[in-house]
Amino acid sequence: MVLALKLVLTPLLIAAATLAGRRWGPGVSGWFIGLPLTSAPVSLILALQNGTAFAAASAVGVMGGVASVCAFCLIYAISSGVARWPISSVLAVAGFLAAAFLWKIASLPLWPTFALVLVVIAVVAGLMPRGEAEAGSPAPPGWDLPARMAIAAAFVFGLTSAAGTLGPYVSGLVSPFPIFGLILAAFAHRGLGARAAARLLRGVVIGSFGFALFFLVVALLVTVLPVGWTYLLASLAAVAVNGISLRTAR
Repeated sequence: MVLALKLVLTPLLIAAATLAGRRWGPGVSGWFIGLPLTSAPVSLILALQNGTAFAAASAVGVMGGVASVCAFCLIYAISSGVARWPISSVLAVAGFLAAAFLWKIASLPLWPTFALVLVVIAVVAGLMPRGEAEAGSPAPPGWDLPARMAIAAAFVFGLTSAAGTLGPYVSGLVSPFPIFGLILAAFAHRGLGARAAARLLRGVVIGSFGFALFFLVVALLVTVLPVGWTYLLASLAAVAVNGISLRTAR
């Protein structure tokens, strides 16, 4: 069962997010990416594989990772206005890693972490560049969707396999690494310009409110409720909050 989750669940979620983005545009695509499409399956697998206490401790680390993703988005969005996608990508990934390192040093408890992450998301959302993307969209190559699904499966498999060595907190910090935000932002930047990339990444930041709430629910409930109920409630909470945030942003 755990192996099936590693190989199937996240690729299907990534496929859904990709198709939604192609249908409704980069802002909605970013909002979908803002959901824990890789981190939630990783957390579920860790709960089944390493125990609920491990998953609860990892959830606190994930919240720090969410703040690091916001740093990634802001740096990419700002730099994309003056640099091409390779430079913007390098700067943004460096920002994510630097922020994650600072969270590792701080190692704050659950509630201070959650409160600070909400502040970071709100501040970054306000700082993100705005503007309409150019009309149109280049047709994606045929290998695009299968490649994304394969990368998702490889990322989840690798991280959950290394979790015992990394420990719960570091596993959590790393799990939100914006691999698909990076791919989609670079594609949007290259094909449609900086505004399209910024719009997509603003969607990621707005979607991070639900992301943080998801892992707050996991941290609070995974050791006291059955695993299935915990992740169902966390998913409902994240979708509800992100639905509100998407309507507000639009």
